[in-house]
Amino acid sequence: MVPYRQGKPAAADAFKLSSNENPFEPIAAVREALAGSSINRYPDATATVLRGILADRFGVTAEQIQVGAGSVSVITQLITAAAGHGDEVVYAWRSFEAYPGIVTVAGATSVQVPLTADHRHDLPAMAAAVTDRTRVILVCSPNNPTGTIVTADEFETFMAAVPESVLVLLDEAYIEFVTDPAKVDGPALLSRYPNLVVLRTFSKAYGLAGLRVGYALGAEYIMDAARATAIPLSVTEPAQIAAIVSLEHEDELLERVHRIAVLRDQVWQALIDQGWNVPKPHGNFLWLPTGEQSTWAAEVFTQHGIVVRALLPEGIRVSIGETGSVDKLLKAAADVVRELRTGAAQPALD
Repeated sequence: MVPYRQGKPAAADAFKLSSNENPFEPIAAVREALAGSSINRYPDATATVLRGILADRFGVTAEQIQVGAGSVSVITQLITAAAGHGDEVVYAWRSFEAYPGIVTVAGATSVQVPLTADHRHDLPAMAAAVTDRTRVILVCSPNNPTGTIVTADEFETFMAAVPESVLVLLDEAYIEFVTDPAKVDGPALLSRYPNLVVLRTFSKAYGLAGLRVGYALGAEYIMDAARATAIPLSVTEPAQIAAIVSLEHEDELLERVHRIAVLRDQVWQALIDQGWNVPKPHGNFLWLPTGEQSTWAAEVFTQHGIVVRALLPEGIRVSIGETGSVDKLLKAAADVVRELRTGAAQPALD
């Protein structure tokens, strides 16, 4: 097994754009609430208040929600519950790099379906990959690390082709950054597809990555299965408090999300103007398909004070961070373009 490796830290004069973190500090209301939180007592193991708020928001019952230490924690619970030795879990590749390890630890077998040439999920091929051994399918939209989305029409066609006995996990960790109206919206489909579970998180748009809190929406018996495999008391009280306060001040946080999305689109256009062949991003990051030159290209970015995530052998993921990082990012990207154009290989250029 290859262990999950966190994005590299940045030097004092560099920008860390390797972990898709929200560059903004927590809002004042969250900081004030955390100052009064208690850590000498165990947290509410079922996140009762938070689940109640989320239930009202999405029009489901609290029993149809599972809260975990980040959405990846709930994904782990669900795959552990649903798949074991001899079973298969289907997902696109490349996608979130934690997926292979989660499947292996559960004892199941990964079935990786290649992305299309434009870095998107090949949903027809994923549906065709289902066998009598398939227990779970993972769909990531926007896809980490390529930033592409699955549309509502594509997803509904896909769900119609998937047996109801197969659990479909729709990972929407970056959904708040999506501005395309054609996007799939998982919660709106739950009543139509009893085998669908939607995953979301407070780590990205809400800026609580360090507190680790995410959740799943789905049928009660599926959530009960997740609860049965969960590590008890793994979501801390400060995390629950911060999530509740964030929902109460959502307008302030989503205004920040809008600013990140605008900056993301500006950086993407600048990269296109430089000559990069970069898929249109829908999360808070961009994908640079540098192929076999990825290690070298990542070092060029590092030399410019930009720490990126090299995902070998396909490419580089770079987060949208502070406004002050943009000039360094684009200068590094321009240098990579110039060097690639003087050599024989041009894996990321038109």
